[in-house]
Amino acid sequence: MTRLIFLGPPGAGKGTQAKMLSDDCGVPHISTGDILRSAVVAGSDLGNQAEGYMNAGELVPDQLILDLIQERLNQADTETGWILDGFPRNLPQAEFLTHLLDQISQPADFVINLDVEDEIIVARLLNRGRQDDEEKVIRNRLQVYRQQTEPLIEFYRARQQLVSVDGNQTMEAVHGSLQRVIIG
Repeated sequence: MTRLIFLGPPGAGKGTQAKMLSDDCGVPHISTGDILRSAVVAGSDLGNQAEGYMNAGELVPDQLILDLIQERLNQADTETGWILDGFPRNLPQAEFLTHLLDQISQPADFVINLDVEDEIIVARLLNRGRQDDEEKVIRNRLQVYRQQTEPLIEFYRARQQLVSVDGNQTMEAVHGSLQRVIIG
């Protein structure tokens, strides 16, 4: 069984690496964006609530995200493991997730922190060429990450679950490092 939580700044490669490991391990790659889109398409009560916020261009409230995560982790395909990408984003979410995982007897094996230098992230995201990937916007996203999400590194380090991986390497080298963490 593989149960992983991915942390790291925007542009660190979390989604790419989580998808690759999901394929390797045969467990679902769960991202908050995918959960939101699936819930909306399914027309569930939670999906309908989320859709209202999304259509208004607003952030979906934490409690709704927490409810969606709980609903997703209770689905049958997660019994053999899962990889969470993009959640938790702050300490209250991490505390909720820890409690939830204890409740459903699915503790995380590791919390992977993809550690990447800011200048490399800025270069990667500028290279991507997306409309919202302007340097000023990227640096602001990094600042928000440092304020809200970076405290999770200490939260999980204190619980002896954190494994930091050098994300400054090639995609293949990072993947190899992650495979070694999982295999032991």
